[in-house]
Amino acid sequence: MELSKLLDGYDHQVLQGDPGTQISGGMSFDAHRMAPGSLYLAVPGHREGGPEAIGRALERGAVAVLVEGGVPAGVTVPDDVCVVSVPDSRRASAVAASRYHGEPGREMDMVAITGTNGKTSVSYMIESVLRAATGARVGVIGTSGSRVGDEPIPMPRTVLTTPESPDLQYLLGYMRDRRTSSVVLEATSMALLTHRVDRAFIDIGVFTNLTQDHLDDHGTMESYKNAKLMLFQGLCRRAVVNADDPVVAQIQALMPDATTTYAVEAEADYRATDLVVDGAGSRFTLHHDGRKYPAAIPVPGRFSVSNALATLAACHLLGHDLAALVGALDRMPPIPGRFERFVTPLGTSVIVDYAHSPDSLEQVLSTVRGFAAARVITVFGCGGDRDATKRAAMGRIAGVLSDLCVLTSDNPRTEDPEQILDQIASGLSGTGTVFERIADRRQAIRFALAAAGPQDIILVAGKGSEPHQIVGEELIPFSDMDVVRDLART
Repeated sequence: MELSKLLDGYDHQVLQGDPGTQISGGMSFDAHRMAPGSLYLAVPGHREGGPEAIGRALERGAVAVLVEGGVPAGVTVPDDVCVVSVPDSRRASAVAASRYHGEPGREMDMVAITGTNGKTSVSYMIESVLRAATGARVGVIGTSGSRVGDEPIPMPRTVLTTPESPDLQYLLGYMRDRRTSSVVLEATSMALLTHRVDRAFIDIGVFTNLTQDHLDDHGTMESYKNAKLMLFQGLCRRAVVNADDPVVAQIQALMPDATTTYAVEAEADYRATDLVVDGAGSRFTLHHDGRKYPAAIPVPGRFSVSNALATLAACHLLGHDLAALVGALDRMPPIPGRFERFVTPLGTSVIVDYAHSPDSLEQVLSTVRGFAAARVITVFGCGGDRDATKRAAMGRIAGVLSDLCVLTSDNPRTEDPEQILDQIASGLSGTGTVFERIADRRQAIRFALAAAGPQDIILVAGKGSEPHQIVGEELIPFSDMDVVRDLART
């Protein structure tokens, strides 16, 4: 496709070269991923690229360059290479990438989920319910990678939870070409702030909740919230919003005629009552449009019911039969790393969960506490190079709701693991709960298994289904559930 057509109607200026240059090799922010005939998107500050990497991109086959402002001093671009200047390279990249792949989001039902907690769970639930109730071919893009049905889509390891716009549009085009009818994607706050989901043509935007997290990226809760709200400022046609969260009022103000609500406590368009939670799952009555539907999900917890309501509302708004959707809920397979359960040969129950914020840890532990017959043992840590203000709070929560805590490393990254444990312990020590400090995560899980009795429940929190641990700059293979299963056999 001609470069000029990729940016037609978008504010741009040709600095040199032929705007009719054919782009045939795709596009990327990453200078190392250029192919012959590609467009290099020189986005400032990108770790694997930026304007300073234009030379490397050209060496690898780029035939045109998109820059923000102009080419930096000292960077030489041959006269036959077309250079286009735009006021905002991320916004322009989303436009160009979408057009290059034929605006695939227009051809599928698109659901994007934002919020602090529940994004991955709701995406899995939507996929599962649509497949079971309608037989639909569903694409998923999120924390656990990208796939169409059961087919994973290989992508470079550097691709984010919500991919940069060139990768996202490539994935959407891939899914469209494989006759995918619906796509569900996780829209992180940073993805919204950096325009990764622009031009995805989202039909339903789902908001789950807002609690403390990612202050290392956003600085304040107000900035964090405002990033989430970007989904509801022209990026989606309809909103599905948790009415139990106070942010609902702001989304309703942004989309007054296109907001549907769900709730466990507040009045809402889709509401749950009569909750019954035990170790096997949750049962409730769904109220919608004057009708009642008995419902069940094989995941315990009020938060799981809230996620189920978001799922039902989004899928129903896409035009699917509500009774069939409700019937598909209790047939959901387990969600990897989200309240994922295992029983050891000795009878100890182990739950692996991604809970890594104060609110999510409190919700999971409160649920476990509600049906635990004996002790609750919690193994957890906090990520390094991330919001340190939540560490003491998580320590306090774990101490209040556990009988024994084992503090360990999460993804320490470049921080000293022991200093992270010091900060967690500062909140935990005041609760009076007994705790151990074992920085080696495998050994911490081993200790918890050895300390547990047959009726005890062990919660291993923080990493969920992540297949590795980040130590320094290195990715070390590590799966909490695989380690639990391995140690339980020894």
